[in-house]
Amino acid sequence: MSHSVPDAMHSLPLRGLTARPNYHWFVVATVCIGAFMAALDASIVTVAQPAIQAKFHTTVSAVEWVALAYLLTLTALLAMFGRLSDILGRRPLYTIGFSVFIVGSALCGASQSLAFLIVMRILQSVGAVMLQANSVAIITAAVPESVRGKAIGIQGSALAVGLSLGPTIGGLLIAGFGWRAIFYVNVPVGIIGTTLAALILPRDKLRETARKERFDYLGAVTLAIALVGMMLGLNQGNSRGWASPFILASFAAGVLFTLLFIAIEKRHPSPLVDLSLFKIEQWTWGNISGSLSYALMYGVLYVVPYFFEDVMGRSAAQAGLLTTPLPVGMMLLAPIAGRISDRFGSRGPTTVGMIVSTVAAAGLVLISLQVSYIYLIAALLLIGVGMGVFTPPNNSSVMGASPRNRLGVSSGILNMSRSLGQSFGIAYAFTILEGVMLTMGYGSFQAPHADLIVAFRWSFAAVALLGVFAALISALRGNVAKSETSAEAHAIEI
Repeated sequence: MSHSVPDAMHSLPLRGLTARPNYHWFVVATVCIGAFMAALDASIVTVAQPAIQAKFHTTVSAVEWVALAYLLTLTALLAMFGRLSDILGRRPLYTIGFSVFIVGSALCGASQSLAFLIVMRILQSVGAVMLQANSVAIITAAVPESVRGKAIGIQGSALAVGLSLGPTIGGLLIAGFGWRAIFYVNVPVGIIGTTLAALILPRDKLRETARKERFDYLGAVTLAIALVGMMLGLNQGNSRGWASPFILASFAAGVLFTLLFIAIEKRHPSPLVDLSLFKIEQWTWGNISGSLSYALMYGVLYVVPYFFEDVMGRSAAQAGLLTTPLPVGMMLLAPIAGRISDRFGSRGPTTVGMIVSTVAAAGLVLISLQVSYIYLIAALLLIGVGMGVFTPPNNSSVMGASPRNRLGVSSGILNMSRSLGQSFGIAYAFTILEGVMLTMGYGSFQAPHADLIVAFRWSFAAVALLGVFAALISALRGNVAKSETSAEAHAIEI
């Protein structure tokens, strides 16, 4: 009997599945559950903040940390857990991540104080990090190269579905069961995800040298501090003032610890982030263009609801519903774009997708007091369509250019770039919006409708400019053949 549990563990994943020719699609489906849950929890909490504020009798700025703590932890730890998965294995970290996510979610729901809730959100985010840092890496390692783009596209669709359904599911759960339900609902879904991960995900084929590599703790700490400093500055800049001591100190810490991190990585025998990865053009420019694309998407996604509310007079719930065409467009096109990139390479779909998103974002510059809902919905849908066409091929090209022994950290950095792009896009769009209103002599959103529209136009134009840069990068970075990518990635393996 003492050997029954180890024997059972040794028989996993299920041999009946691993022998099937379509086994890799079971892996993709399993990973999509984690991607969906992590994205859902990033967006679902926004609708619960008023209820949480009322429950704990606190301020709006204090409740904002329920969402901010999750985002900061997610961004700060992605590269670290990606690297750990390269050393320890992606399967165990992904499965453990689901378990941590379940415990964190249950404790969030049971919170009796705001401080405890924020701490448990950090724990929940650690679990989400372990899921996100490994998801694309697991797909890249398990799926045949001929359908890798399609598989990553499906995973991207799961992220988009989680993002788009978060506010809707959150609103229904809060209305029926209270705000704690948005956390408790993760428990049964998480148990299913953990079980499937244990039964299905493939065993890691780690080289013996990978197991002996010394983890770069100092690099992990300095990178986390650098990212938290940058993210705090971007997220709090509009509310605290860009010239405030807190914001200036945050950015200064971000820059200082980034420089310190680079110096550490150059000297460490097994660095957290192998700086030679940046010599791979597809890898470097793919991360940069991906970050810019999410800056465009989130710049629009967070600004346009204010237009619906403050100019068109819609409620917050209606404004949230009117923005859903954007993630829906992304969800619908992502798998299709993945299949196209599998056949023709990444340059075509990434360039076309970014042009579509940029043109649609620029189309929002034409808004007026008489603008129709159909026009706005069509523009948002096209931004999502463009993102759906762009993202899977771009992610596939980044992961395809990554060395096999760096898939975990590459996946983490890819997700980290996305988070930084999201935060930058939101801060950038709101800074332009509020800056234009200040130049006209108005406080935040206190201007007449005609002047408000001018500010919105400038904000959308500035966001569209980010898409121009992303499209240019996509068009000029080349369309590296699979054989060339593999050879280039192999050349830097340690």
